[in-house]
Amino acid sequence: MKSQHLQNILLLNLGMFCISTSGALGRYITLPPPLTIWYRAVFALLFLGAFCYFKKYQFKFNLKKEGPTLLLTGILMTTHWVTYFYALQWSNVAVGMLSLFTYPIMTTLMEPFFFKTKLQPMHLILTGVILIGVFFLLPTFDIESGMVQGLMMGLVSALSYSIRNLILKSKVESFNGSILMFYQVAVMILVLLPVLLIYPNENVTPNIPYIVFLGLVTTAIGHTLFLNSFKHFSISTASIMSSMQPIFGILLAVIFLNELPSWRSLIGGSLILLTVMVESWNASHQR
Repeated sequence: MKSQHLQNILLLNLGMFCISTSGALGRYITLPPPLTIWYRAVFALLFLGAFCYFKKYQFKFNLKKEGPTLLLTGILMTTHWVTYFYALQWSNVAVGMLSLFTYPIMTTLMEPFFFKTKLQPMHLILTGVILIGVFFLLPTFDIESGMVQGLMMGLVSALSYSIRNLILKSKVESFNGSILMFYQVAVMILVLLPVLLIYPNENVTPNIPYIVFLGLVTTAIGHTLFLNSFKHFSISTASIMSSMQPIFGILLAVIFLNELPSWRSLIGGSLILLTVMVESWNASHQR
């Protein structure tokens, strides 16, 4: 039982590493975020569709019963991705990713309103530590600066992501994680279709290899592993443990973009990493 739990933790963290590549890629890709996300969704749909077909997963669903939920969560996921990429472009990888990572706090506070669960004092403490960590990673506030504007977009991204995850929590028992992401990105493609008319003259070709990586590794693999983790952990636990993402993301930015973190970033990242370790230990001993 403990070995299975350890495997679940490792798979969740592998998913976090895959998703964290979005930070460096979102900062590096030069296209407008809505256009990047549209192409990302197209490639993700192809990869997920091929994978689900190979695994013989069931694509059918009850349109009347589950269609509105899939549509709503697809729109929320679109908002999450687009605003997140704006946050990365307007600020940097550290601010963009860590403004997004207020979502575990939002998720923990909202979960009792979605499910018959009680707010655990430990989760309040841990999310408080994450908030302090995020504070240390932020620069001095100036409403005119790109950093603060990026932070605001990151907070919008966090809110939409939290609500989407809470809504989907009730669906993971009947839907495979890959199938869920398949329909999410299908909705994205439809919602963002007008961007092809808004940005008709953008040179997409040089960015295709990076967008393909976004579609396969970041989206198809990373988000599938994350969604499947909902079967083994509560939303709050999975959200807090997923705080490894900014740590991975900042390291990738150092290696590939030469974005060196400040001493404040190191302190904030250490607090977040400590929180993840504590929650992993806490989740293990509750089983």
